[in-house]
Amino acid sequence: MKDQIKKFLNEDQDPKAIEKITTKLQDLLMKNEEVGYIGVQKKPAITVFPDSIVLTNKRIILCKPKNLGLSMDFVDYDWEDVAGAFVKENLLGSEFSFATKTDLTISIDYIPKTQARKLYTFAKEQMDNLKNISNATTISVQSAIEEDVEELETEEVTHFAEIVSTEPPVFHTPVSGNSNQEKLLKDLSADELFEKLQNYKKLLDNGLILQGEYDALKKEIMSYM
Repeated sequence: MKDQIKKFLNEDQDPKAIEKITTKLQDLLMKNEEVGYIGVQKKPAITVFPDSIVLTNKRIILCKPKNLGLSMDFVDYDWEDVAGAFVKENLLGSEFSFATKTDLTISIDYIPKTQARKLYTFAKEQMDNLKNISNATTISVQSAIEEDVEELETEEVTHFAEIVSTEPPVFHTPVSGNSNQEKLLKDLSADELFEKLQNYKKLLDNGLILQGEYDALKKEIMSYM
């Protein structure tokens, strides 16, 4: 018996069915896809060509032989599309079923009870893994957003500090043509005077100077424009 199918015969699976399935799966598996468990129908009457269900780390694959076993139909469902898995134990075997996010329910009956439990356990593990990955991704995105917001706020504070650190206002009325403030304002161009007035307006808007102080500064600057 081939070594690759031995690990799928732990719960009394039909060796011929397992061999046929694994042979065909070799051409169906995607990159990095691995078979985790295979369940095989075992009906009360002798079933030459039982249905099987294959669980991989990427999807659920239903295998249904047809044409007296000469061919086989495969239907697969990605774990991202699976909403839940269920097991119903009956007198003769169990029924394993799963529901999709489109409200579709797929079932396969007459699965030996031990196999059905293993199918259920493996399915729950895959759904939990997918949920954990999704949660980790969400947390990562939220952290990135928070970092961007924090960086933006820091940048705004830095820009605000630059505004605050502009030349402090000198509150006086020019009385002498020799004063340093008068010479400073007198030497500025109209654009520079306008920019200085804008900076004082920002200080007023941020509550750093009073309206009366701003009006005095504005009047002083306007006298040189």
